[in-house]
Amino acid sequence: MTAQLREKVALVAGATRGAGRGIAVELGAAGATVYVTGRTTRARQSEYMRPETIEETAELVTSAGGRGIAVPVDHLVAPEVEALVARIRSEAGRLDILVNDIWGCEKLFEWDKAVWEHSLDSGLRMLRLGIDTHLITTHYALPLMIERPGGLLVEMTDGTAEYNATHYRLSPFYDLVKTSVTRMAWAHAQDLAKHGATAVSITPGWLRSEMMLDAYGVGEENWRDATRVQPHFAISETPRFVGRAVAAISADPDRARWNGQSLSSGDLAKVYGFDDIDGSRPDCWRYLIEVQEPGKPADVRGYR
Repeated sequence: MTAQLREKVALVAGATRGAGRGIAVELGAAGATVYVTGRTTRARQSEYMRPETIEETAELVTSAGGRGIAVPVDHLVAPEVEALVARIRSEAGRLDILVNDIWGCEKLFEWDKAVWEHSLDSGLRMLRLGIDTHLITTHYALPLMIERPGGLLVEMTDGTAEYNATHYRLSPFYDLVKTSVTRMAWAHAQDLAKHGATAVSITPGWLRSEMMLDAYGVGEENWRDATRVQPHFAISETPRFVGRAVAAISADPDRARWNGQSLSSGDLAKVYGFDDIDGSRPDCWRYLIEVQEPGKPADVRGYR
């Protein structure tokens, strides 16, 4: 995929860590200029209090072969997003790929809590961070993207439309956010098709993000040690895997065939033939349904 996106300009909104960072790096590996945004910089941290910064992400993009540009942005603040898009217009004159990976809610959702049990403040904050940010960003960024035909909007979520339609996702707040983002991509697809652009929603599988690895007390180099605690973690994938999914669909001249669809990293790997950085090809969502949820012992043979 080297240099297939050499002339393209991308914005990965929410690229400080996790899937956003993985996507930004893989777009860079394909040669793109990638604007990466987030709230944590080397000078200022968000409430996450995490060490990862958008400057590090931009450097990784450049090291991978692209051009990374870090811009501190709070995507709940409309003037900041407006200024970001104005800067992209001024510096690059175009926007070909918009990836909405804004989230910031890991410390807000409460597992298996009904609406009356869940913190209301945290739940409503989740809606703001997980839905409003995406709408604010598309409001300002899509007018620039549709100035040239062939643009791509990727809405990042958790779970495919098929999976989420039959599975209750943790709490009403979390469930609403993740299903809303998928529907949002479908809705944008109806409008963007008129301008020769495409919108999709994409979900990774069980993501070995920095926060997930820390939760298990492991790093990427020894992540398999976590399977002693949770054997099904064997089906997990790196953020680069979904990054390769986004890069592949971005480079596909026939990407419009996906317009409005809900996609996963594992499904797109089958179509485009890419692997995770360790050479595996995890099929997490099929594994969850066929192995983990029926209570079978962990066995990823045939799923990686």
